[in-house]
Amino acid sequence: MVVCGDDGLAHRLAAELRGVYDEQVTLVVPPNRRTARPPVVGRARAASAALFDRMVSAAVGTVGRAGPTGQPTGPATGQRTDGEAVLEAAEPTEAVLAEAGVARAAALALVYDDDETNIRAALTARRLNPRLRLVLRLYNRRLGQHIEELLDQAAALAAGDAAGPDAGLEASTTVLSDADTAAPVLAATAVAGTSRVVQTEGLLLRAVERPLSGEDGAGLSTLALLSGGEQPPLLLPGDEEVRRAAGRQAVVLEHVSSPTDAESATPARRLTGVMPLASLFSRRLRWSLAGLVGCVVALAVTLWLVTGIDPLRACYITLLDLFAIDDPAFKEPLGRQVLQLLSALVGLLLLPVLLAAALEALGTFRTASTLRRPPRGLSGHVVLLGLGKIGTRVLTRLRELNVPVVCVESDPEARGLATARRLRVPVVLGDVTQEGVLEAAQIHRARTLLAVTSADTTNLEAVLYARTVRPDLRVVLRLYDDDFATAVYRTLRAAHPNALTRSRSVTHLAAPAFAGAMLGRQVLGAIAVERRVLLFAAVDVDGHPQLEGHTLREAFHTGSWRALARLGHPDTSSEHVLEKGDRVVVAATRRGLAELR
Repeated sequence: MVVCGDDGLAHRLAAELRGVYDEQVTLVVPPNRRTARPPVVGRARAASAALFDRMVSAAVGTVGRAGPTGQPTGPATGQRTDGEAVLEAAEPTEAVLAEAGVARAAALALVYDDDETNIRAALTARRLNPRLRLVLRLYNRRLGQHIEELLDQAAALAAGDAAGPDAGLEASTTVLSDADTAAPVLAATAVAGTSRVVQTEGLLLRAVERPLSGEDGAGLSTLALLSGGEQPPLLLPGDEEVRRAAGRQAVVLEHVSSPTDAESATPARRLTGVMPLASLFSRRLRWSLAGLVGCVVALAVTLWLVTGIDPLRACYITLLDLFAIDDPAFKEPLGRQVLQLLSALVGLLLLPVLLAAALEALGTFRTASTLRRPPRGLSGHVVLLGLGKIGTRVLTRLRELNVPVVCVESDPEARGLATARRLRVPVVLGDVTQEGVLEAAQIHRARTLLAVTSADTTNLEAVLYARTVRPDLRVVLRLYDDDFATAVYRTLRAAHPNALTRSRSVTHLAAPAFAGAMLGRQVLGAIAVERRVLLFAAVDVDGHPQLEGHTLREAFHTGSWRALARLGHPDTSSEHVLEKGDRVVVAATRRGLAELR
């Protein structure tokens, strides 16, 4: 396996392939890269699954690669240790890919942060090895679909030219996005009552945290038992363990019939794309118009009572006086003259109000294509910090769930501002570390603070400040370093035991999907269970000894993997016998998914 990248995802993916799946890995990274530290990774083959999940640190040095003459050659340098090599190269050029062994590799992952770099390297790699399995990290979804088709077609033509039309071809191209992989988990964690969802081929599954009751019993629904007291978390427990865990907090799987059923949380106030009357005119202006209408009605009724004329004629005359288009009442009684003066006065008051209404409406329509401000009285919303690559995907996911959102972004050129404008989501432009910015986002009435900027210190500072404003505020923050994230999580939980605190790493959530794609498997999603991750994958039953001929209930290995449902048959009984042609959704740990190979 060859992994090329320039940030934490490359290191995390290499650690995943080497430490969990025991693959031979060559990692290509830029030289002297200090901002993206290699994640922790275990090396001992005899270590237990728990030790592999926690992973110990592995230090990798860099030396020159010697050529036949004994002198360093080529554009990259590196060292190979126990099945793992690290090459340093500024760019994934053809010479670098050749030195990394792409011509002999089974799979290549290109996870640079720049789409153009990944595409250029993928085209080169496909020429070097038409049978290579390619996994690309691309943010642009539409471009990714075209690139998949192009590279697969190029592989088929190259294989046909080299070995004839009957040559078997196992090459494939998979385009993934770390943002798309992590966004559903981050969005689900931020929203109270919103389930973590895995969806594929019409099957919609969601995982919720709740205490086990005696009615749960044993079966397919319990994914994990959460930690409590001295008890550590337990993934995919057996039937007996579930029965003995009554009352313990657990992650339980539920099936819903449609995506709309997954919207378990009803926001206090929804922000839709339709412009309501309340957003067209301010509250003060609406009250002014209502007061003037009341005055006109009162004057018309008084004129009717004083003069005894027909009520409709009284309204008509009042309006004429109001707009000063009637003759003066010189020969009329005193009451009529007083009413005419009062009507003229109300008319004078009405003119500036009408002008203000016209200007305010014009300004509202002109700013419909610009950023909105948080509406007055908004509550129960999610404050989203950061509209970069991850924040944009999280924003889209939250709006799909009809969750009200207020965004905070310091960069006026951020890529997510266009999405916020299109979705008509309020945005506060400003540095979140400056006083008054979170207050402008109405953090004191928010439901959740979701900090997903690229700077760990910014996320932490925003969370700590928000907790001083609202000690019970639910917070979800994106942190890169696992040790740092664990320390922050434990400290915040201890300092605020009555508030929900979650820390998430995007690379930690995205790496399993990339690793699965490199191994030729389809990873549908991931669900975080405390600091561990459960993976969901689609597996073909054909010829699989651990699945074929077994019922869904029997297709189970405690602590490793469990078959959940047949794709295309979400209502199948757990006693259904799996046979050829079936595809099942499997929940598994990292090592459990490796066992299913």
